[in-house]
Amino acid sequence: MTDQLGRITLNPEICHGKPTIRGLRYPVEMLLELLSTGMSAADILADYPDLEAEDITAVLEYATQLSRVQRVDLLSA
Repeated sequence: MTDQLGRITLNPEICHGKPTIRGLRYPVEMLLELLSTGMSAADILADYPDLEAEDITAVLEYATQLSRVQRVDLLSA
């Protein structure tokens, strides 16, 4: 992992405290949604000129960190 996670910021006064990119009003969640719909990083950067390529990398790194779990316990029905 790199130091890209420093680009992810939390501020209760911006986007209701959701993780955003560099204090801008671009929630990590929104960028992940765009990527999951098939939008390329280049397309996102073209549509949102405030963003940088490193921001997309930071979003993916952040999502990777969140998805790491030690163990999953299945609940019985």
